[in-house]
Amino acid sequence: MNIDSQTDEFHHVQTAHCENGVTTALLRYHGLDFMTEPLAFGMGSGLFYIQIPFLTVNNGPAISFRTMPGAIFKRTCKSLGVEVTRKKFSNPAAAEAFLDKKVKEGVPVGCQVGVFHLTYFPKEYRFHFNAHNLIVFGEENGRYLVSDPVMEDVTSLSKEELSRVRFAQGPLAPKGHIYFPEKIKPITEDMIRKGIVTGIRRNVRDMLSIPGNFAGVNGIRHTSNHVRKWRDKLGLRKASLYLGQIVRMQEEIGTGGGGFRFLYGAFLEEAAAYLQDDRVANVSEDFTKAGDMWRASAIKMAGVYKGRLTEQKDFEEIADMMLEIRLVEKEAFQKLSSLKLGK
Repeated sequence: MNIDSQTDEFHHVQTAHCENGVTTALLRYHGLDFMTEPLAFGMGSGLFYIQIPFLTVNNGPAISFRTMPGAIFKRTCKSLGVEVTRKKFSNPAAAEAFLDKKVKEGVPVGCQVGVFHLTYFPKEYRFHFNAHNLIVFGEENGRYLVSDPVMEDVTSLSKEELSRVRFAQGPLAPKGHIYFPEKIKPITEDMIRKGIVTGIRRNVRDMLSIPGNFAGVNGIRHTSNHVRKWRDKLGLRKASLYLGQIVRMQEEIGTGGGGFRFLYGAFLEEAAAYLQDDRVANVSEDFTKAGDMWRASAIKMAGVYKGRLTEQKDFEEIADMMLEIRLVEKEAFQKLSSLKLGK
């Protein structure tokens, strides 16, 4: 099957994270060539941290290092005045019929899917996670042409394969979620600058000011407090599995914890150029530092998960590392807040 013959107008974009990639590729398809993955991530206020109370995923704590699925696309488009269509379905047949209609119209669309049954994923990356995003941009020989931003090249899925992942069951079930830009107005640099400032302000709010103790920088402390207790409370085996779950969410889901921090640092460098404000670029270094620290914590957690580290002091050290990360991120967002951007 010659997939490349179908890519004359739509161009596949490989990125570090799926929703950033879908947002970037769809907006570029509609003529917004300035859009980059860091810009989409930052305008969409993608950086976050939350340990969701009373919810487990893959028999471990439900932790996310990014904002809710769909928010990056929605926020980025809104900040640029781009109208979008978003639909969910209770009926797989209706979902397929709507998708087929857009394919026949030649409209690339984003789809939220589960990865457990995603046949082109390596088996070691298939687990129950329902917030993956990809683009369907055509059909050939009865198969949908798929641009998955985390893959190097375009691929394809049968109708049955795509329907199965669009209606995966469990937490964050996609329910056939489909979305795409509708109307694109001329975009000015002033609109881009305002979108950048709005994205930064919202991210400052989300990380510093959400009430409660399980989200934002306080959420990092919340998890740290849990980590200290897991070995005694759960036993070594289950506690190590919980740490393995954090590593998976941190380093294997898209760009994870460390990667998202590097990506936000790249966004701030681009933002500084648009805003002509070197102070913004200076803060990017703090997020690069946080990214390095998250990666170091993942190595330590993986040591426990693999049975190389088994003592309570190892859990204490991991908890302390998370508190240090919290402080770096808190101070970085406080710096951004103090810049009074756009005022």
